[in-house]
Amino acid sequence: MSRVYIPLEMKQRVRLAARNRCGYCLSPQHLVMARLELEHIIPLVKGGSNEEENLWLACPICNRYKGDKTQAIDPVSGEEVPLYNPRTQNWLDHFRWSEEGLHIIGLTAIGRATVAALHLSSDPDVFTVRSYWVAAGWHPPTT
Repeated sequence: MSRVYIPLEMKQRVRLAARNRCGYCLSPQHLVMARLELEHIIPLVKGGSNEEENLWLACPICNRYKGDKTQAIDPVSGEEVPLYNPRTQNWLDHFRWSEEGLHIIGLTAIGRATVAALHLSSDPDVFTVRSYWVAAGWHPPTT
């Protein structure tokens, strides 16, 4: 599938609305060693569009794990539920940081399914980087 052009002005509005951080793990651009990516909340292959309402920012790690997913299994109920939508839902309604600031804990079925599907609390490289951020006093972020 070929990429459709997204105007620079729209990309800038999305970055501003997302506060220049990943919508899923809240990693800020100034701490991520790669450019945060414009992410399709509903992937194009699943009928999503390039409209601004369907775009948000994601770090490369979260975006790769998300891929074309729109739903995942809640590990508690075993039910398939929608993934968290950073454009329309409040992060604090679905997640919280663990006491030490390394793990994202899902509070709802949507939160738990998103944590599992995007490996928000199981990628060892993410833990290493977050531990450095915590030691430097840069993490966890305020929402």
